[in-house]
Amino acid sequence: MTTHTAKAPIDGETPAFYMTEEHHPEGSTMLGFWIYIMSDCLIFAVLFATFAVLGHSYAAGPSPADLFELPLVAVNTAMLLFSSITYGFAMLTMEKDNKSGTLMWLTITGIFGALFIFFELYEFYHLILDGAGPQRSAFLSAFFTLVGTHGLHVTTGIVWLITLMVQVGRYGLIAENKRRLMCLSMFWHFLDVVWIGVFSLVYLMGVLG
Repeated sequence: MTTHTAKAPIDGETPAFYMTEEHHPEGSTMLGFWIYIMSDCLIFAVLFATFAVLGHSYAAGPSPADLFELPLVAVNTAMLLFSSITYGFAMLTMEKDNKSGTLMWLTITGIFGALFIFFELYEFYHLILDGAGPQRSAFLSAFFTLVGTHGLHVTTGIVWLITLMVQVGRYGLIAENKRRLMCLSMFWHFLDVVWIGVFSLVYLMGVLG
């Protein structure tokens, strides 16, 4: 019987376990990720529908016009929109095989994403401090669930972003990292589109409607 022993990777060399292109072709990976994105679409569709039904059930409590500060929400929205633009720059730089430039734009994207989460937590904190927590009314329950779910997705995206930055820093812009960056790009832009829906339905229509 012949025994095969795995060799330790030479410095700078991509380890064998990291090379997954043979087992996971790009086409199948992208298809699988599109299926995941569609499942996320269903989740947010249910949350939007729930908010549409419960969005006016204030239980004699505060309404959106009493709670939301549109200037703060507009700044928060700008943070996410800017992060989507900078991620686009990262992808353009990646296509030029510019590792340092790609990492720079990914870092800026992560900073914008972190600022978005900071402002969202700031809003949640003050709402709860003012007695407008999720248990106050059906409207607030639907609000915290929808916006909070989106925030959890952005947080997941930031963790994913940091993980990929470490991989790019260590292994470079190899085919596997490029494919993973493309998947994260789809996810990040998807969250951007969802937030535009949140901003329009929850905040604008709530305050101005």
